Amino acid sequence: MAVTLRDVASHAGVSPRTVSNVVNGFDHVSPAMRAKVQAALDELHYEPNLLARSLRRGRTGIINFFIPKIASPYFAELAHEVVELAGRRGYTVLIDETGGSRARERALLDVAARSRWVDGVLLNPLGLDSRALAGLRASSFPIVLLGERTGRATHDHVGVDNVAAAREATEHLIDAGRRRIGAVGGDAGRSDATSRLRLRGHQSALRAARLPVEDGLYGRAPDYTRGQAALAVRSMLATDDPPDGLVCFAAEIATGALHELNAQGVKVPQDISVVTFDHVEECRFGSPSLTSVGPDKADIAESALGMLVERIAGLDAEPRDVHVEHELVVRSSTSTAAHAPV
Repeated sequence: MAVTLRDVASHAGVSPRTVSNVVNGFDHVSPAMRAKVQAALDELHYEPNLLARSLRRGRTGIINFFIPKIASPYFAELAHEVVELAGRRGYTVLIDETGGSRARERALLDVAARSRWVDGVLLNPLGLDSRALAGLRASSFPIVLLGERTGRATHDHVGVDNVAAAREATEHLIDAGRRRIGAVGGDAGRSDATSRLRLRGHQSALRAARLPVEDGLYGRAPDYTRGQAALAVRSMLATDDPPDGLVCFAAEIATGALHELNAQGVKVPQDISVVTFDHVEECRFGSPSLTSVGPDKADIAESALGMLVERIAGLDAEPRDVHVEHELVVRSSTSTAAHAPV
């Protein structure tokens, strides 16, 4: 059984109020009384209930971070940045995986909002759309969204301009002399806003350059897995007119694509140049290293945490929409002269 303040008071022969004053460091306790109570605390190995103390003060110092897939390199590295930066602000982060399920996203949000265990939530939603998220607006519980926002803002949001980023990635391949450029991503349907926006940017760059936009030049890997990506690339290579460039919509997809290209004896970048989204460690240390486009994950974490902390502190303002800048980092998968930064 945990030792209570009452146990310590009985052991020291003082009131529970006196013990509380010592534990909380109040000044109006005589040195002799403080020494007496401290001796009792030490003898009984008393440990304060920090959570209960935080709840009485209205804050726990704990936030939730709900992400679609913990095993994804991008989300794993983003979670690392969030944990690091939150720690510097005095917060502990509890991470859970949604699998992109609408029901699970809603259930986790409901638990967090009803409980007194967390101060706020960072959420990267895939299942919940803007209408469903709007229903949470009535709650004063702090929530900051990451990823795509395709509807009217109802909560603070941090994201990247995926259309512009995909356009830049495709233009990089066009500038390198590629003329039949494919892409590999998710299903790009209603529930996959990320791939839908990236496909829009990719195809807009092709149209602007008067290059072919064909169904056969888009390979689908619905769950963003390496295996699905490899199969999609295999199908593209089996056509009479295969692509000479690929834009991959996630690092896992690019890894699967490279595996299949290598298995088929296709040289990168000599035969096919490859660009991927997300600056993750796999991009730097793959063979070849992968040219990548995307935002700085530390910038995303800093922006999202900053807004969440302000909401936790009681900021009353209209929902804010922040776009983090992206950049293209050229590596060996598009240029034999490029070297991966270390």
